[in-house]
Amino acid sequence: MDCVFCKIVNRDEPAEIIYEDEDVIAFYGLHFSAPVHALVIPKKHIENIMDIKEEDEKIIYKIHQCLQEIAKILGVSNDGFRVITNTGKHGQQEVYHMHYHIIGGRQLKWEI
Repeated sequence: MDCVFCKIVNRDEPAEIIYEDEDVIAFYGLHFSAPVHALVIPKKHIENIMDIKEEDEKIIYKIHQCLQEIAKILGVSNDGFRVITNTGKHGQQEVYHMHYHIIGGRQLKWEI
């Protein structure tokens, strides 16, 4: 498998890591759409929301818990932030390893 996010998990690709535990890792991405923009991924390769299985329940819950901690680390927990996950071609998913963008640091607009 040639997944860049799996390579980051395995330390085969560099990344500026913000948070890590046994199931989840968060790091800064390469493209920023706001002053704060980080990626949060499960260490287990799950392609996207459509690939989540019942046995992934713990990981999905853990990601959402970690989003709270990461928002505090990034300094956006009080003023607010956005969490986005893109799914498939029409959802503009570019890396086919499920990931959540946590975006904040300014007043966000809804521009779809």
